[in-house]
Amino acid sequence: MPTQPLTQHSYQQVVSANSIVLVKFWASWCGWCTKFEPVYSDSAAQHPEIVYGTVDTEAERELTALAQIQSLPSLLAYREGLLVYAHPGFQNAAQLEEVVQRVRWLDMDEVRRERGLSNEPAEQARPAPAAPRAGPAGGRIEYGWPGLRTR
Repeated sequence: MPTQPLTQHSYQQVVSANSIVLVKFWASWCGWCTKFEPVYSDSAAQHPEIVYGTVDTEAERELTALAQIQSLPSLLAYREGLLVYAHPGFQNAAQLEEVVQRVRWLDMDEVRRERGLSNEPAEQARPAPAAPRAGPAGGRIEYGWPGLRTR
């Protein structure tokens, strides 16, 4: 799946509507951003079940400020609408794959407990989400457990 440009108007909707969302903040003048682009695009092709968003920091200055981006490239990862990872700087393919697998295997019940968030829906009438709240997110699983290679 190709990367998806995000704007101030689409950012929150994309993050809240998808199980896992990675967001790369970049700028055209940034050399490390240019080097990270093929790594990020290759990862997007390998994991079509994950949304790979991009934010052009020059065009989306307000969104960049709201996300508190101070270094480029920067990568943010969301799982079930919650920010679970933030990293400034270049990552190689192996490092990015490790991020994908760690986000996929997060125990979201534990994340919510640590943050003091309820596991119950905000309204009793709201149906439970279709995606599981703990354990692996859908898609290709390369690891049997975080950091443990199975092939």
